[in-house]
Amino acid sequence: MAQPQVDPTPGLSARIDTSVAHEARVYDYWLGGKDNYPADRALGDAIAGHIPAIRTMAQANRAFLGRSVRYLAREAGITQFLDIGTGIPTAGNTHEVAQRAEPSARVVYVDNDPIVLAHARALMSSSPQGRTTFIHADLHDPRSILDDPSIAATLDLERPVAIMLVAVLMYFDDENDPHGIVRTLLDAAPSGSYLVITHPTADFDERAMARVTHSAEAAGITFHPRSRAGTESLFAGTELIDPGVVPVVTWRPDLAEHPSAEAVDPESAWYWAGVGRKP
Repeated sequence: MAQPQVDPTPGLSARIDTSVAHEARVYDYWLGGKDNYPADRALGDAIAGHIPAIRTMAQANRAFLGRSVRYLAREAGITQFLDIGTGIPTAGNTHEVAQRAEPSARVVYVDNDPIVLAHARALMSSSPQGRTTFIHADLHDPRSILDDPSIAATLDLERPVAIMLVAVLMYFDDENDPHGIVRTLLDAAPSGSYLVITHPTADFDERAMARVTHSAEAAGITFHPRSRAGTESLFAGTELIDPGVVPVVTWRPDLAEHPSAEAVDPESAWYWAGVGRKP
């Protein structure tokens, strides 16, 4: 199995500070992973105190990633993926799902957590026909991602690419200009490219999400839930794929690895999700 190239970005610290919570490690904790520390677990437990089903919601968000990648690889013919805010590797990573559908698929992963960097080489083996690369970079500076030599070495931006922003844009408040960040990424991609977003929302329980926001910010993490309309606005410049921006558990359940005939409560996971195509 081919091993990924791992590129630390100059100027971005590779020092691991386990004394403060990090988004990727909190998410790893909710998913049952082992690469987290007391500060991460404390924040994860504090948020779970406000939203007892948060672990199930994190799993639902992860399951959507798999369904969206299956759609892109099987139905949309996409073989290139730029997955930003990757998180700590676990089962069902983007390249694993994509390369099962198309072994030659290529994936560039991006995250700003050095622990993700440390695990990428060991845990993200590509198919022999494809390629997987990891960039240690920060979405606050999208040009640092697009200008990284690994992008040109791995992806052909003259051909359509899927930009994956799964559960990451909530860490950008309006002052961080998330719309401008998304626009910069889309401008670098050709027609026929796709944008995938999930985003937590207060639409289903405003009070609980307000407490989550307070807990995150007390731990030094910006957390900005958005409404359905706010999430839809992030898809500006794309044409939404049916069924549009919907509760994450209801987006194309037929594409689940093990589809179930059981009815699912649309509000069981407090995320909006959607896939848009750049015309």
